[in-house]
Amino acid sequence: MILPEVETSAAGLFNMLYSSVESTLLITSIRLEVFDYLVTPKTAEQLAEAIETDPVSTNYLLNALVSCALLEKENGYFKNTITSRTFLLKNQPTSLGEAFLMQSGMRDMMISDLYNMVKKGPDSTPKDTSDQSEEKWGRFASAMANCARAGTAQQMAEVVSKMPEFPEFKKMLDLGGGPGIFGLAIVSSHPDMRGVIFDRKPSTKVAAKFIDEYQMQDRMEVLAGDYNQDPIGKGYDLIWASSTLNFAQQNLQPVVKKIYNALNPNGVFINLSEGLTHEATQPHFFVLCTMAWSIQNHPLRAFNQGEIAEEMIKAGFRSVRSQTVDTGWGPMDLDIARK
Repeated sequence: MILPEVETSAAGLFNMLYSSVESTLLITSIRLEVFDYLVTPKTAEQLAEAIETDPVSTNYLLNALVSCALLEKENGYFKNTITSRTFLLKNQPTSLGEAFLMQSGMRDMMISDLYNMVKKGPDSTPKDTSDQSEEKWGRFASAMANCARAGTAQQMAEVVSKMPEFPEFKKMLDLGGGPGIFGLAIVSSHPDMRGVIFDRKPSTKVAAKFIDEYQMQDRMEVLAGDYNQDPIGKGYDLIWASSTLNFAQQNLQPVVKKIYNALNPNGVFINLSEGLTHEATQPHFFVLCTMAWSIQNHPLRAFNQGEIAEEMIKAGFRSVRSQTVDTGWGPMDLDIARK
């Protein structure tokens, strides 16, 4: 018998096949509050009693979490790792549990019938996001606050604070800012700059709560509206936008021009977004998480690298500097435009 010669490995395919198990394991553990109960080490039997689950099944679940580096195991006792302590405990400012539950539900809904989506193509009518409920927008903004506080807001505030113009900034706008964490972080790193958080009304209600939480009422305010059609104010030295211009993809050039006009002379517009490369096949995370949007003819899609920078130049900015930064969300494009 002569077996075929194999010049590559199938290991990646097997890992890909079972990667969905990791996701299901994570979401199930968040729902069961496993990480909250393991603030102090417990055996599988002790945890099962606390969360009212089957002890044998619980032991398998916990062993799997150890294999994923979300728990540690020693002498039969399980405890959290630094990753789970930082990001998976409820009621922590960096807790991602609520956001993951929300995003996994959206993901499952969008790819539940991927086979037929590919066979038949998109619906004839584009999906409309304008009728989403106030409650849904508010919940989304609250969940996104912790995603920002989990490291990216701190990282971007440091980047902005090192800009040569930063000491002279007097007023900034956090455009489509949702809960306003980026704006709060940037303003708080400046001695006297003031800021405005602009977004839809449900999101600005959430932002107002964070302004109160961080006692920034004397330096931060909110402005409600849709930047696709409403005025965004004027007289800004800095306008910041993060993962929001996807909502303006049908209206991008007028929105970027509106941003240009809202800036003072020598003002700066900074945008942080995904930027697909390698013929729209990388970065891996953003290709996967936006695939269903594109297939469904969703108004939201991933930007290609350089797409926003090109619109900045068209709007009249005298210079645009772009760089790729590694964030907790993956590699993203940071475009800095100067008026």
